[in-house]
Amino acid sequence: MKLWVRWLLIGILSILFGIFVLANPVAASFAVTVVAGTLFIVAGGVQIWAGFGADETSSKMMGIGLGALMLFLGISFVFQPLQGIISLATLTTIFIGMNGVLRIMTAWQMRQTPLFWPMLISGAVSILLAGYILANFAQIAPQLLGILLGIELLFNGTGLIVLAVFLRTAKGAIKEKLEERLNR
Repeated sequence: MKLWVRWLLIGILSILFGIFVLANPVAASFAVTVVAGTLFIVAGGVQIWAGFGADETSSKMMGIGLGALMLFLGISFVFQPLQGIISLATLTTIFIGMNGVLRIMTAWQMRQTPLFWPMLISGAVSILLAGYILANFAQIAPQLLGILLGIELLFNGTGLIVLAVFLRTAKGAIKEKLEERLNR
């Protein structure tokens, strides 16, 4: 199978999964939380193991302490996914808002350039989105992670399909140029 065909198929699958996720964002939020919890459990176990292998006492305590925290967080997410969804949705909302604040600060530094307004508007939209999520948190929180995952899968799939088309057309263009040079 050609490389561009592989990317095309992966892109189509990503879009299909994105549609599937957006059809039931609450279930997707639960899945994201359980997967994140499982990864925290694995990372916490590895961190504790690495902490016991540390030479210095302070490094050992820090490694074991951080590992135990990650392990506790992971177990909490896996066995209480609704609370995990709320925690992750809160964290995501904070990140969206802070990203908006940072973009506005960046825009202020770019005020003498033509990129000032797009950066300022982008930051303001992020802050407004975070405010909207906070104002409607009880309704949005259970769905937020699923919606964001679905949107990411749609954009990812679109990008992969564009990459596949580019690879197909670029290969054809390169082949034509090689044939031109060989015919000279």
